[in-house]
Amino acid sequence: MKLEQLNFHHLFYFWRVARTRHLTRTAQELHTSQSALSAQIRQLEDRLGEALFAREGRRLALTETGQMVLAYAENIFGLGQEMLGRLQGRTEGLERLRVGGVSTLSRNYKENWIRPLLADPSVTLTLESGTLEYLLERLLQHQLDVVLANEAVPADAERPLHCRFLGSQAISLMGPTAVWAGRTLRVPEDLDGLDVALPGPRHALRGQFDALCMAADVKPRVRAEVDDMAMLRLIARDSGWLTVLPEVVVQDELRAGHLTVLGQSSQLHENFYAITTLHRHRLERLERLLGSSSRESSFQRAPPPDAGQGVPRQSDPVGPAASP
Repeated sequence: MKLEQLNFHHLFYFWRVARTRHLTRTAQELHTSQSALSAQIRQLEDRLGEALFAREGRRLALTETGQMVLAYAENIFGLGQEMLGRLQGRTEGLERLRVGGVSTLSRNYKENWIRPLLADPSVTLTLESGTLEYLLERLLQHQLDVVLANEAVPADAERPLHCRFLGSQAISLMGPTAVWAGRTLRVPEDLDGLDVALPGPRHALRGQFDALCMAADVKPRVRAEVDDMAMLRLIARDSGWLTVLPEVVVQDELRAGHLTVLGQSSQLHENFYAITTLHRHRLERLERLLGSSSRESSFQRAPPPDAGQGVPRQSDPVGPAASP
């Protein structure tokens, strides 16, 4: 069989059914009949000379050949989606960069990372937030160009991804300056019985913190568990409780002197990663951004407006620098 004999319309229908494993649902999505959809797939199987699906009860299962064809179809139509994404805005002289960020990652960090692009009039940005798995699926479908995450993605032949380490930052214990100015606390030894707000169980650093407390036989009073870093920032600012989080999350409150750092643990840190597909179309601006992120070694914030307010020294290294 030659390439020109392959009907890509039939392959598209196969691809859509293979992803849902459901003929009726796919037919509804494509606004066609189930019988027409089945006929298209049978024609593709006839051309290829092998079955692509096998029935398992009421569900469709991919044959070994079907799994191989699906892998190629994912690349073919994924690249088609990427092409359409690339073309959006080009008629106006713009280049679109599509960035996903896990919802447990600080929005301040995301903004700091894309900051070099905000002043570029030739770039238009698409920013998405969600769980890591959801964003990776979008990335593999070529609907995102890069995903920012706070946990690494292991190498997997089924998911050809490249995970680039951007940097890390120590996790700090924060408290309201009006109460805690000039004081320090050991982490976690001095937290027994104290009111704390913590990142939720899904956050990468929560397991580290819980393990430290268990090893030290320390039991803080957990008053809030918050997955969304923007909400945890508000709680840190307004609740009066202690919080454990990266300084980048509350960089503005530290500058303004509303919060102060009471202590850190060398065993607590958050890592930052940029995840891309191995076979993506190279975008010059994204390559420059990834390169500069790798070279940056410090997260800077402005010095405290009043040293007497107890705002601490600069934080530990992290990826891109915060804005002045």
